[in-house]
Amino acid sequence: MKVAVLSGDGIGPEIMTQALRVIDLLIEQRRIDVEIIHAPFGAGSYFDHGHPFPDQTKKICDESDIILKGPVGLNHEDSKKIPIELQPERAAILALRQRYDTFANFRPVFLSPRMSHFSPLKPSVISNGIDFIMIRELVGGLYFGKKTRGEDLAGQRFVEESLEYNEKQIRRVLTIAFELANKRTRRQLHNIHKSNVLLSSVLWNEILEEVASDYPDVSVKNMLVDAAATALCLDPSQFDVMVMENMFGDILSDQAGGIIGSLGLMPSACVGEKKSYFEPSHGSAPDIAGKNIANPYSMIGSIAMMLEMSMNYQIEANEVWVALHSIMEKGYVTADLGAAIDDATIISTEEFGSKVIDILKEVDWSLHPYN
Repeated sequence: MKVAVLSGDGIGPEIMTQALRVIDLLIEQRRIDVEIIHAPFGAGSYFDHGHPFPDQTKKICDESDIILKGPVGLNHEDSKKIPIELQPERAAILALRQRYDTFANFRPVFLSPRMSHFSPLKPSVISNGIDFIMIRELVGGLYFGKKTRGEDLAGQRFVEESLEYNEKQIRRVLTIAFELANKRTRRQLHNIHKSNVLLSSVLWNEILEEVASDYPDVSVKNMLVDAAATALCLDPSQFDVMVMENMFGDILSDQAGGIIGSLGLMPSACVGEKKSYFEPSHGSAPDIAGKNIANPYSMIGSIAMMLEMSMNYQIEANEVWVALHSIMEKGYVTADLGAAIDDATIISTEEFGSKVIDILKEVDWSLHPYN
């Protein structure tokens, strides 16, 4: 399979390097059939090629089976050097999602019981760890609605942005969420909405009731988005699968990163009907770029999700997850987590990647015949 690799900006190239070490090892050990093709993407691409998502990158992505993307963007001051309409968050990320219609975003939120001390929440709240998945609609809502800015007749500057969804957009992401919930042990789905204010949520809930009839074994719990924000802090163990529209998902998934201690622990998959891309949920962290201290967990975790969801390498994906979790359970962390843990051993980005590689080298692959 051809994989387009978009390393991105800031810490992107550093953490991507560690993720690709994992791929290289699996190619060697398991003979997985992967061809890596690098392409420019992000703010750096704007300065080098005149666009954050240039035509050459679009061609590479079009011809690839899967896309692996690092974080993009600059700090606030440097972002001003790029025209608003060509800043990578708008002209690269949103354009990537729209081009391949990657409508469903999967974000696993996980801490094993032996990793629970990385969370800022009280031990009594998360004594059994944290384990749920957020499904976020990714190509609709405010982010993709009509946008107008200007000056009115009174000389006041104004902006208008519309929140737009249609039935098809809502139904397909809800179906993805129900399918996932139906495969998990608890078979529970939290529907996050704001139907007491937003008509878009009223339509969302109507369609959810229709889709739910096809999944009688899934228990649906409806929750307002503001209540969900509170519940994530007070009792995250109540959640199994959460589904929500675009902006709600953007905000709540970052909050979820907070309750597990770092966005550096948040890999994700952006899934479309024909093509998917995999990326860490966090930003490019330009303030620590080049210092070899960034957490590569989310980027390597995105590799695990890619192996499982787009390549059908379930065994290999499981082994990558085992490696990531065992490193942290032994107290090895990067600087983002180490500052809050007294007895943690802080290691560099490269050292973390090397520990993953060392664990994978010890796997007895003969127990898992290659399919």
